[in-house]
Amino acid sequence: MAILLSLPPHPPHLPQKPINLTTPKPTIPTTSSKRLFLLKTTSLCLISLTPPYPIAHSSTQPSQPPKPALSGIANTKSWFQFYGDGFAIRVPPEFQDIMEPEDYSAGLSLYGDKAKPKTFAARFASLDGYEVLSVVIRPSNQLKITFLEAKDITDLGSLKEASKIFVPGGSTLYSARTIKIKEEEGLRTYYFYEFGRDAQHVALMAAVNGGKAIIAGATAPQSRWEDHGVKLRSAAISLTVL
Repeated sequence: MAILLSLPPHPPHLPQKPINLTTPKPTIPTTSSKRLFLLKTTSLCLISLTPPYPIAHSSTQPSQPPKPALSGIANTKSWFQFYGDGFAIRVPPEFQDIMEPEDYSAGLSLYGDKAKPKTFAARFASLDGYEVLSVVIRPSNQLKITFLEAKDITDLGSLKEASKIFVPGGSTLYSARTIKIKEEEGLRTYYFYEFGRDAQHVALMAAVNGGKAIIAGATAPQSRWEDHGVKLRSAAISLTVL
């Protein structure tokens, strides 16, 4: 099974008002109040999640891309930094918040009713809607059946093994990397995948913390990737677990 970040046939409906990039940055949660995240088993091409379905395993050996997938990374320090539920991510300039009202209210329960899981933890798009940056959080046991709580993404398997979770069958895998980030408590491991599928190009960054995984995906039509790929790849790689 693989998580498919699939781009809808038409660009998402954009709000009238663009995101205010000058909003003061919220306080970063302390270590003791860390929240956890994770992704869900479905299909992949933008982070518009669809119900899970069986797929053929994709090749875990990177195909020969026109250019190295990590040939360019932009400096994102000047970009607006969005703080979500236990994560932070840099948003490319001129991207708008396209979260629907139900996405904000999801996860809350009323009068004991079962809470509806949130589809997205964050979602932003370019002005024309064809380039999208999304974040989802899911329990790790939805990705890999286990009675043990996953504390690190390596608990889901190696980089190659986990590609069956994050990369849909039939995709052209351009790059797969393990990225280690130094934190106060040690090194945190992230898995990065870049691939193409159905005329779409996707850069995906994933990490696990305390039984939940958080996954950021940046996607655009393949025809736009040569001009905008560095920006989208950099946005995905900016994902930080708090």
